[in-house]
Amino acid sequence: MKTLVTGGAGFIGSHLVDALVRRGDQVVILDDLSTGRRENVQQHLASGDVELVVGSVLDADLVDDAMASVDACLHLAAAVGVRLVVEQTLDSIRSNVLGCDTVMTTAARRGRPLLFSSSSEVYGRGDGTPLQEHAPQSVGYRMHARRAYACSKMYGESLAQSCVRELGSVMVVARLFNVVGPRQTGTYGMVLPRFIDQALAGADLTVFGDGRQSRCFLHVHDAVEALLRLIDSDHLVGGIYNVGSSTPIKIIDLAQMVIERTGSSSGVRFVPFDVAYEQGFEDLEHRVPDTTALRDAIGWAVEKTIEDAVDDVIADLGGRGAGQSIRAALADAD
Repeated sequence: MKTLVTGGAGFIGSHLVDALVRRGDQVVILDDLSTGRRENVQQHLASGDVELVVGSVLDADLVDDAMASVDACLHLAAAVGVRLVVEQTLDSIRSNVLGCDTVMTTAARRGRPLLFSSSSEVYGRGDGTPLQEHAPQSVGYRMHARRAYACSKMYGESLAQSCVRELGSVMVVARLFNVVGPRQTGTYGMVLPRFIDQALAGADLTVFGDGRQSRCFLHVHDAVEALLRLIDSDHLVGGIYNVGSSTPIKIIDLAQMVIERTGSSSGVRFVPFDVAYEQGFEDLEHRVPDTTALRDAIGWAVEKTIEDAVDDVIADLGGRGAGQSIRAALADAD
């Protein structure tokens, strides 16, 4: 197989490329490197099994050339992180919507199977009840940046299903829930690497809100396994599947876990959401996926725990000298 991975130099994408190479696939990566990093896939570029095309999914000619040379596509390229979406809302939404349109219509025209990486953001606010794929969705009436992001992902899901229904395309959708692991950066608001970076620097961990909001974190190892099984399963065409852990943890408890597992002397500092992001920002209190459909369809189950993820990110960030910029800032402040 030869597979196109859009966003393949990013956090999840690069782990997906690793797995594809391990199983013997050739890979074409299309990434503009706006949030992805060349070093994430550098080890594969010299082997000849991976080709990196630096460019945008908005470039129709570039997408067509890449799609023509492969057997299947995993479309992961998108704006990532709450901070990026809040600060660059227009660019984020345009990239998500127009990128989906370009990649999916090209895959449909070329007859290439495609997996679309969607987000749990499409569910909006959750009350802790496990969320099922067919449940009614409401992203809210107040159109903050986060809601607009959710709508862009819903557009991608609808486009994929329309291509299946009207054009006979082979497409499937994966709704990812809070994937974490090595290579993830806290630059764009991702909580786990931000906590660990602060803990390694000896700085207080900044918890937004009161910390009682919870999330279900999924190790990237398990996410990649689910994505590969989904793209390989022709009988799942047109389906939408939750991909996540069903074990919630409060953010304040995550902060304490990070402090303990890094052996840090850091404390915790609470920051209101209005200060962290924007006036009127609404966080999502609880969001738990029901993954029964995925388990029944492909026999998938979570293997890695949140403790595994924390330890793996500590090892990754510690090995890359994370926290140095924060240490320098603290030294300057003194």
